[in-house]
This record gives sequence, C-alpha cells and structure tokens, in this order.
Amino acid sequence: MMSSPVGVFADKLVDFIEYYFGWLLTLFKEILDLALELLGYVLNYPGPALFILVLIGVSVLITKRIVLPLLIGAAFCIIWWMGYWESSMVTLNMVIVATAVAVIIAVPLGIWAANSENANPVIKALMDFMQTMPAFVYLIPAVIFFGLGAVPGVIATVIFAMPPVVRLTNLGIRQVPREMNEVADAFGSTEWQKLTKVQLPIAMPSIMAGINQCIMLSLSMVVIAAMIGGGGLGGDIVYALSRIDIAMGFEAGLAIVLIAVTLDRLTQSFKEKAIA
Repeated sequence: MMSSPVGVFADKLVDFIEYYFGWLLTLFKEILDLALELLGYVLNYPGPALFILVLIGVSVLITKRIVLPLLIGAAFCIIWWMGYWESSMVTLNMVIVATAVAVIIAVPLGIWAANSENANPVIKALMDFMQTMPAFVYLIPAVIFFGLGAVPGVIATVIFAMPPVVRLTNLGIRQVPREMNEVADAFGSTEWQKLTKVQLPIAMPSIMAGINQCIMLSLSMVVIAAMIGGGGLGGDIVYALSRIDIAMGFEAGLAIVLIAVTLDRLTQSFKEKAIA
C-alpha cells in the first residue's frame, strides 16, 4: 500500500530531524541514560527493607500522618513478597525520570501559553494532537531516534504524559486574580518576581494536579514502553500476555496499581500543602 503525501511528509520529517539534529538526540539520549543509571543506583542500593523504611519516613514527613505511610510501606512489602521488587524499581525509575522531564518542559510551556495570546492557541492545538494521537504511534520515531531500551520508552512516556501539566499550568496562571497581578505591578515587581512570588504560588494547586495526572499517565505507559525494551513491570505483563499467564499478569498489574496509589497519595499531599 502506497503512502499518502501526509505519510511521505512525516517520513521525510523524521529523516530531516535525524540528519540535522542527530547529534542533539544523541546528547539527549546520553543525558537520559545517565539519569536512569544514577536514579536506578539510588533506588536499588538500599535494598528492599531499608528502602521501605526510608519510604515510610519520607511519607510521614510529606503527609504528616502515620496510618497512610504505614499503608504505603505495606504496599511495597506486598510487591517485595510477590517477587516483583526489581521490576518495580525499573518501572519507578522510568516514571520518575519521565515525570521530571515532562515537568521541566511542560511548566515553561504552560507559563508561555498563559502569558501569550499568540502562543496559546498553537500550544493548545499541539497538546490536543499529543493527547489524541494513539500512544503506540510515538514508539515508531522513538525507536528510530533512540533505538531499543528504556530511553525511547521514557521519551514516548514524556510525550504522552506532558499535556495535562501544560494545560493545568496554563489554567492555574490564568486564574490568578487580576488584583494580585495589579498589586505586584504597583509595588514595582519585575515579570520574573511576579511569576515566582505571585502567579506560581497561587497556581501551584493546579500545577500539582497536572503533575499528579502526569504520573498516572506515565504509569499507564509502562506496558506500552515495554514493547520497545522498556522492561520493568510492563515487561512482565507483556511476557505474561505472550504466555497467557494469568497469575503473572495479575501480580505485575497489582504491583503497578500499588505504585500508582502510593505516588497518587504523596502528590495529593503536596497539593493539599499548596492549597494550605
């Protein structure tokens, strides 16, 4: 079947990017490889028991509660008991790195969209495209540019999970009361001071809601990313699917759910602090 002009254009665009910006893609791949390696070392060095104790302690500091951190610890004990600790650390590693990259890119885009009526419709259209394009499509250029492994999985996850952060950052800054901006201007604040001391603090609950959604979408991508060598719990699920292994598929899926609930509760606590 012959490709339409649209498909030919997409193919030529990929070739153009690879030819002229291959050096930049290689640099980006090396940075992500280093980030994944360092974070993987941090996650795996303590061992399961010490990691769970540290996680409980950090959760207590974040939530200011006792019961929720104990439940979080119990969730990771279940993952350890089921035998999916190493896979869970790989998945957690990819999710954290993908979320960090997505936030670093998305928050400035959201701020730009909120402060520019010219950029806003373009960025919104781009986010609509990114959200509605089937996630599997992102795997093709990711593999072409970055090969197989965790890095292309992280890249595809970033593209898939970034739109909520952009949208909610844009919305949060636009909802800052006009009076607050006028007071900042009256006191002679620069645009940077107004952004960092007025707009971002007020918009933080909305931004945290976007980050929460970004984390959940990142976790939903781990199975798809495993198809191009991402590994982790997604790899276990893909393997279980190939063997029609219900037990393994359910256990790996349960581990993803436990990680998702943990990250959701912790980010919700950050959101509550931002509101307070």
